[in-house]
Amino acid sequence: MKKNYGSGLLIMLAIACCLLESRALAQNAVAKWEKFDFSTQVINDADVKAMSLDNLKLLRGIIFGRHGRIFKEQDIQDFLDGRSWYKADDQFRNSMLNDTERKNLDKIRGEESAKHKQIEPGDLRFYQNQAFTQAALGTHSLAELRVMRAEIEAIHGARFDDEPWLQTYFEDRYWYSPAKYNPATLSEIERKNIATISEAEKTQRGLKILPGDMIVFQNKKLTEDQLHGLGLYELRLLRNEIYALHGRQFNTIWLQDHFDSQPWYQYNPDFKDDQLSATEVANVATIVAYENKVHENLGIQPVSTALLTGLFLEDARKLRNEIFARHGRTFKDKWLQGYFSSFSWYKANPNYSDNLLNPVEKKNVATILAYESTAERGMKRIEG
Repeated sequence: MKKNYGSGLLIMLAIACCLLESRALAQNAVAKWEKFDFSTQVINDADVKAMSLDNLKLLRGIIFGRHGRIFKEQDIQDFLDGRSWYKADDQFRNSMLNDTERKNLDKIRGEESAKHKQIEPGDLRFYQNQAFTQAALGTHSLAELRVMRAEIEAIHGARFDDEPWLQTYFEDRYWYSPAKYNPATLSEIERKNIATISEAEKTQRGLKILPGDMIVFQNKKLTEDQLHGLGLYELRLLRNEIYALHGRQFNTIWLQDHFDSQPWYQYNPDFKDDQLSATEVANVATIVAYENKVHENLGIQPVSTALLTGLFLEDARKLRNEIFARHGRTFKDKWLQGYFSSFSWYKANPNYSDNLLNPVEKKNVATILAYESTAERGMKRIEG
């Protein structure tokens, strides 16, 4: 049977023409706003509400574009590249924006959020008093879900020093102002929204549990099967969460910082390890046994797809660097060095060399690096 490739090509060309025409119409509709001084005048609410989502994006682009910002969103960047006044500046900083420009951006972003068919990165500021469902959340990559969950905390000034890519992402947001984060400032609605996003993450990764879930297991035994798919970093948080639920204070800085950021954590100066119930002691042992298995397997078995799939970028990097740390490598990154120094098995080796790695370890390093590259590309596409 002869295939008619010509009709298919014509359809594709028609779609492309429609897209180009739609883009041209959007650009023409926004062109008049190039003469508007967003640094001294605030745009009317009615004008913002009357705009399409495409026009709102371009309007946002004009405000930033006056300062030379380079966008990841290709539609905005293509529009700016076609303006004679636009001068790309890779040194752009949000501090260049004044208060009036920020007010205009808030209006535009608020209307963009209202017009989105699903909740997008950057929208969570407009859901501080509005709970949403899994259906409203929509379909997202794991990186987007991680950004949106963190965004709820970032609104209140939270920092993410253990996840540098996430910290960099928020520093690129004009509204972000890092401060001493107090999880008690989260509203009940915001906590529900965090839980909704966490459930979406678990579903997408095929997980049965994530850090933050151990309160359910205070009187319920964990099984190894429930831990499958978690990385070593997540397993360590999960194990220590059992103690944190009783208010234990941790000498390890990265652990204490993590639990200080949890809305349920309350320091108890009288806590003793023997206060754990028999079930909790058994759950600690189950997690430790699984951690040891994953840890040892890094040197004797190829890293499985199941272990990597869904790991966030920084978690994958920690896993890869654990292979080096097993042989005593020291790390220039202070957080990473502190992270590995906090474990009893880590012993710094001044004579460390990559030649100490066995063939399986070298293969695992390459496999994880390839995964990191994919995860990083996915993260870089998020604008918010």
